[in-house]
Amino acid sequence: MLYLSDKITYIKNAKVYTDNGIIKGGLIVKNQLIYDITETDIEVPTYAEIIDAKGLNVIPGFIDGHIHGAAGADTMDATEEAIDSIAKMLPKEGTTSFLPTTITQSVENINKALKNLATYEHKEGLAEVLGIHLEGPFIEASKKGAQPGEYIIKPDLNQFNEWQELSNNKIKTITMAPEHDEDGTFITHLYEAGVNVSAGHTDANFEDMKKAAKYGVRQLTHLCNAMNGIHHRDIGAVGSAFLLKDIKAELIADGIHVDRAMLQVIFNNVGRDRIILITDAMRAKGLQAGNYELGGQAVIVTKDRAQLKSGSLAGSILKMDHGARIMLSLEGVTIEDIIKMASINPAKQIGVYDRKGSIAKGKDADLLIVDDQLNIKTTICRGTIAYEEE
Repeated sequence: MLYLSDKITYIKNAKVYTDNGIIKGGLIVKNQLIYDITETDIEVPTYAEIIDAKGLNVIPGFIDGHIHGAAGADTMDATEEAIDSIAKMLPKEGTTSFLPTTITQSVENINKALKNLATYEHKEGLAEVLGIHLEGPFIEASKKGAQPGEYIIKPDLNQFNEWQELSNNKIKTITMAPEHDEDGTFITHLYEAGVNVSAGHTDANFEDMKKAAKYGVRQLTHLCNAMNGIHHRDIGAVGSAFLLKDIKAELIADGIHVDRAMLQVIFNNVGRDRIILITDAMRAKGLQAGNYELGGQAVIVTKDRAQLKSGSLAGSILKMDHGARIMLSLEGVTIEDIIKMASINPAKQIGVYDRKGSIAKGKDADLLIVDDQLNIKTTICRGTIAYEEE
């Protein structure tokens, strides 16, 4: 039932990518939720907002499960304004919800970031914070990449529990080096508590990864980066993504962190059901080339990448829609595959698929209107238009 007090939006003349296939018609948004999906043109109340999709595609909003910052702001800034800045920019690239991601830092600085996110409240028209991705500090120093080495520590269950309490139980994903949890106590505890444990910045070999998967590791952080690659005598952490079917893999699809040919190999062999597209973006995303910082380290940003002075990649400046288009350009990849990798899989991985990740009645109205090349025309975050192409 629709009432005058309801905020109603009707998207018509669309190809709607639903849970049950593509429907040519439209959908009704009531307040923040998807109210109905229809194959016929219908009458809606005169006070409803009508959006003519002009035959374009309506797909679920993207979920970025690994992003440090954007628009000059970073999760480690530990301010409401910083998270607002990130959340305001993301709808332009089709991201309607995300996990602000910390970096290996001092306990004090991580405390500040978690306290800030524990009380952060969603604001209308911005991408939604779904929780926190704790990247580090329980990582392997030899695979630290752009993580500050002086703050790396061994897995510490008491410390994690303190952080989880401080965050108001908002830590959804943790990146750690599983080889440092030799008896599996740390991983098992987190897995049983519902935390998505992701192996990353790790020197684990294939045997280590098989053992870690038994303990509860269910993801690899930025596949191919800061981990052992495939060798003919040990297929390493990368090879575990190919063979261990319980493990999903984050992927930075910018053609820089992972070459386009390798992206094709990964899609062909890991498959759409186990790939999770991320950006791993840092504060320079959306800004001009220049000098920035990540975790207190100087970062040089050019037109297409972010690097430490040592030459190590320092996160990315990738936008989700750009990564999605790169994947779509690969052989055999369809829009349905992109929806799997950028919306459905991340929603399932952090336990929010009951309300996010696909278009179905009763779910949050996180929607994108896109053309066949995934260019963003309109982004709707929980029923509110957050971006429109000029």
